[in-house]
Amino acid sequence: MRLPPIRRTPRRQVLPPEVGGECVFCAILAGRAESSTVLDDGKGPVAFLDLAPAVEGHTLVVPRRHVVDLAGLTPEEGAAMWELGRRVAAAARGAGLAEGVNLFLADGVTSGQEVLHVHLHVLPRMPGSVLRLDAARPVERSALDATAARLRAALPGA
Repeated sequence: MRLPPIRRTPRRQVLPPEVGGECVFCAILAGRAESSTVLDDGKGPVAFLDLAPAVEGHTLVVPRRHVVDLAGLTPEEGAAMWELGRRVAAAARGAGLAEGVNLFLADGVTSGQEVLHVHLHVLPRMPGSVLRLDAARPVERSALDATAARLRAALPGA
């Protein structure tokens, strides 16, 4: 069966990664830049709406401490981010903004990270919304096994 072509959309406008030489998320967290806050308990990660949302309710979950990537997070910070993402996803459903939710985190410039302060996107989804990740081609099991072995060997504590 042939799938329909992927619909391309124009690249969305995004915040500059820095404002006056400061990380834009750090400026938001310090109150030096505006945000539409969803949750800020004063100690854990903060959730605020994306200025240029992909969908209504598109929320960013950001650790309070400036951390560039996942590797820089403590296990506690990472767990707190994902827990807040889970709570925001439930809130999106409760608010009627979602019947499903995608969680997305780009880790590094190569993966599409634009603001170099780790952040989790919570993307509410409704019927008919489109998001597709297509595999380029099937891969032989031996190649998959070799890649899995490389990853196992590189795991911290391995």
